Amino acid sequence: MKSILVGLALMTAVGCSAGGNKDQANAPWEPLFNGKDLSGWTQKGGKADFQVKDGMIVGTTVHHTPNSFICTDKDYGDFIMELDYKVDPSMNSGIQIRSHSTPVYQNGRVHGYQIEIDPSDRAWSAGIYEEAQRGWLVPLTDNPTAGHAFKQNDWNHYRIEAIGDTIKTWINGVAAANLIDDKSHDGFIALQVHQIGDKDSAGKQIMWKNVRIITKDVAKYSTASTAKPTYTKNTLTPEEAKNGWKLLWDGKTTNGWRGAKLDHFPNKGWTIDNGVLIVNAADGKESADGGDIITDDQYGDFELKVDFKLTKGANSGIKYYVDPELNKGAGSAIGLEYQILDDANHPDAKLGAQPGSRTVCSLYDMIQADPKKPITPIGEWNTAYIVSKNNHVEHWLNGVKVLEYERGSKDFERLVKESKYKVWPNFGLAKRGYILLQDHGNKVYFRNVKIKALN
Repeated sequence: MKSILVGLALMTAVGCSAGGNKDQANAPWEPLFNGKDLSGWTQKGGKADFQVKDGMIVGTTVHHTPNSFICTDKDYGDFIMELDYKVDPSMNSGIQIRSHSTPVYQNGRVHGYQIEIDPSDRAWSAGIYEEAQRGWLVPLTDNPTAGHAFKQNDWNHYRIEAIGDTIKTWINGVAAANLIDDKSHDGFIALQVHQIGDKDSAGKQIMWKNVRIITKDVAKYSTASTAKPTYTKNTLTPEEAKNGWKLLWDGKTTNGWRGAKLDHFPNKGWTIDNGVLIVNAADGKESADGGDIITDDQYGDFELKVDFKLTKGANSGIKYYVDPELNKGAGSAIGLEYQILDDANHPDAKLGAQPGSRTVCSLYDMIQADPKKPITPIGEWNTAYIVSKNNHVEHWLNGVKVLEYERGSKDFERLVKESKYKVWPNFGLAKRGYILLQDHGNKVYFRNVKIKALN
């Protein structure tokens, strides 16, 4: 009886996910792999062996090499993709979508969304992992039906829909993941052969076939998913929650924040809209409208993540170790600052005690960020990451380290003396301080404000 019920459940899932749209029969599928050779594909990462045999792409593990990927030469944004694969039970693999490889990011390391292929007992095939970035986004912990749909030592079928900010997956007709996340809108597609350990046997294989894609009128051929949606905006990922991260802003209220020079949140100048915290425009006047906002709590060593989005010509900043003893008088509160700036259109980019020290991601007025920093165009989101541990501080942008320094070192003391901060005794040396988001009179957007206290 149990096997009959499972079979009926799978048949129902298949009918809902793959056959619920009457237009499917006429969908404009195109082959993504020609079945003959790897024309239109390029290998990146490691040196695992990729060959074409009997109309299949065959990937084979080798020793002493990192993860290997055979990648489409073309980038894809919105699409629907289907393929079949058969994997050795001891392997791990995946399918990259909307992924990238750039020299500035870990020397070209492939990174981006990965649709997992997991033949292990964990059974998270068709879950969503973010390679070389945030890690697991949609593990199948709460979807055992999808986990059980994987067929060991047999061919499995995937359907992947990437439309707008939504990525949906099915395994053998069973809805697996339903991710709502807008970090990457386009990029290449890739097939992975995972690296293996020295004690693992080389020569294990995974095979892919019937790789096809829809890129025209994609929404018309989308299918409904029964998988529970997973939202990432203002939410901790599974790995963040496991590793001690906390939301510093809940995405809905002003809880945990107040005006830098108030005992309450400003009653003007800041708005919350659809999970985004916005400092509003006020003719570019520094702290002249709502004013800066700070956390209720102070922090010592920490890791901090903040997504920010600039408007044209905008100026703002993320300050840390904001010292309450220096936080007096008119103007912006005082603290070490991760600069947020439209370098191309704001005059501050050409100013600073040190050349370039007021450009985006710089330690304001003291240290210039790497000019090769991977800033996104105006109107797109960026992720700032700041880590401070044992007085060693690093600024990161979109996964790339752009500067580092030592608080209290001789070089730091010299930079302070040469900067606008020379008038404040012991500037930047507080053991604990507030985190601050700056009101500089320009419209700037914030979200996904997260912190991990290290002491």
